Amino acid sequence: MHAATLETPVEIAYSEEETLLMMSASELLAKHSDFAAVRRNLASESGFDAALYQQMAELGWLGLAVPAAHGGAGLPVGALASVAEPMGRHLFASPFLASTLASQLLLAAGNSAQQTTWLPKIVRGEAIGSIAITEPSGSYEIEPVSTQAVETASGFCLAGKKCFVLDAAQAAFVIVSARLLDRSVLLLVDAAQLSGRIRREVLIDETRRSYRLDLHDLTLPRSALLDGGDAPAGLAHLHRVAWLLLAADACGGAEGVLQLTLDYLKTRKQFGKLIGGYQALKHPMVEIMSAIEQGRSLLYHAATAFDRAQPEAEIALRMAKAQLGDTYAHAVDRSIQFHGAIGFTYECHAQLFFRRAQWAQHSFGDSLHHRRHLGTLLWPQPTAAASQAR
Repeated sequence: MHAATLETPVEIAYSEEETLLMMSASELLAKHSDFAAVRRNLASESGFDAALYQQMAELGWLGLAVPAAHGGAGLPVGALASVAEPMGRHLFASPFLASTLASQLLLAAGNSAQQTTWLPKIVRGEAIGSIAITEPSGSYEIEPVSTQAVETASGFCLAGKKCFVLDAAQAAFVIVSARLLDRSVLLLVDAAQLSGRIRREVLIDETRRSYRLDLHDLTLPRSALLDGGDAPAGLAHLHRVAWLLLAADACGGAEGVLQLTLDYLKTRKQFGKLIGGYQALKHPMVEIMSAIEQGRSLLYHAATAFDRAQPEAEIALRMAKAQLGDTYAHAVDRSIQFHGAIGFTYECHAQLFFRRAQWAQHSFGDSLHHRRHLGTLLWPQPTAAASQAR
């Protein structure tokens, strides 16, 4: 067996536009998404500040990777990491993730009419989109899909359930994956069609709003079908975008909890001495800082390589998602321990990061799942013909 070789050198490209995006997002969120604001949103029904979300739309964040023809900035998908990382650092809650994934799925598989109808509205903040691809089986894989679609004289009839559908109660539409005969399809369901079929789920990360959809006997018109591209290819693209966004969120979150812990170590005294002066606490902090920088390198290489040919892009994205998920989980674990007894209470901000890290690590595949796939990508099994030739 031979390790897979990458066709192009490993590199990180970061444009001036992306630098300005990062600075703008960091400044805005530092001002409007402090811990007090995060906790206010936790207690609200929608879970986010609608006025701030509209401000994000005016700044162009909702259309960064949407073509200019639909009102977006037309930047590469990798540019999304520049705003997703500050969101993670400040525990920012909004439908940004759900709407971005929905818009990318529309671009990958939607037809011209569907894109023209919905993408400009998403970009302007007039409509929230979401995706419904996760099922109660809990599989991280794209296939198989258990939700069934049966073709009727006027369209389709669905049967099945979807879970972990972000911001479904606020969404103007949800894109649902289903199985039609022997192939996967994507169907666009608007808010009116989902009336009475949405039930709130409680996540460990209370900054997110998640819902379960009951699709039994839901009838849809033929125009609901996303027939502008291959559905499996669209789902594969969707997963890659999600890995990038969640890796960026984890990178920012790990940085945020590191700073929270550092501030505590520089103020808390024990036996007349700041606890940050003890080597038992200093050394783990340095290790976490180093791990974050290593993960950030993986993240921005993945952002750079996003549009490269396979398997380079997939390898880079899976590496970033796996590494940063583990780094974030470790950073919040140490933070809670270093805060002492108060670290285990709801009032301690470290637990907000802990909850976010748990959700991010297990969404769209945990580190074990991604490392299993990386094993296959980096060390492919020889074919039968190659084995016989030896």
